[in-house]
Amino acid sequence: MTTPSLEPATPPLTLNWSGMSHVGRFRKNNEDAFLGLTFDSREIHYLGKTGTGNLENSDFVFAVSDGMGGAKSGEFASKIAVEKITRLLPPSFGMGAQHLEAGFSDILRELFERIHGAITDLGRYYPECHGMGATLSLCWFMPGWMCFSHIGDSRIYYLQKDGEMTQVTHDHSHVGWLRRTGKLNEREARSHPGKSSLTQVLGGGNQKVDPHIGRVACQPGDRFLICSDGLVDGLWDKRINEMARGELCATTMVNHAVNESGRDNTTALLIEVT
Repeated sequence: MTTPSLEPATPPLTLNWSGMSHVGRFRKNNEDAFLGLTFDSREIHYLGKTGTGNLENSDFVFAVSDGMGGAKSGEFASKIAVEKITRLLPPSFGMGAQHLEAGFSDILRELFERIHGAITDLGRYYPECHGMGATLSLCWFMPGWMCFSHIGDSRIYYLQKDGEMTQVTHDHSHVGWLRRTGKLNEREARSHPGKSSLTQVLGGGNQKVDPHIGRVACQPGDRFLICSDGLVDGLWDKRINEMARGELCATTMVNHAVNESGRDNTTALLIEVT
């Protein structure tokens, strides 16, 4: 992927974040999950729903996963997806400082393949988990960069301080392709009967996965939003842009989306670079 901006001369060192997940107005259980963690080469620490952290001595990972499957298997799938993240990344700490241009994509691809394998194995050996799957959108922050990996229709938005809001991930659906290629506008895509039919998920009976992987050079004042499709169902792009640039409060965004729709579980993670 072509980066939206050049590598900054002075890498940003601080992140502020806010996360929130809501079951919605009609579902009985929440199959969304979100994760924040920080790590160095030796250890990992889980983060709270809100906070501030320094990139000087640690990398940060934020992720949103939306599970799917019968009963509570979708909820189980999304938790597997976020928990597996902790296995592979600590040995990769310091990539940004070492200016390793190649390698982050291989690490993220292996991570997603391992998650896919774990979910697939559960579906194979446990009848109650058959067919379960999960989306996953992950942001890995290191000094000066946000590296991402993504499968499904959860989304990562990049809000440049002095630029436009950009959806950096591709929805893995036919409707997503129609929208990207200009064959559908936002209103048509939202009302399309096939919008929830995904071409790729982790698990779900798929033989292989091909995650969308890339990176963004970020500057102080930039923001990122990771969200499940429930947020998009409740808020138009213009409203997402307005709210994501306002108060750094995922709860406000999620509550607005639930009030407007609430047909699905709804999750948002807002991250600000300073």
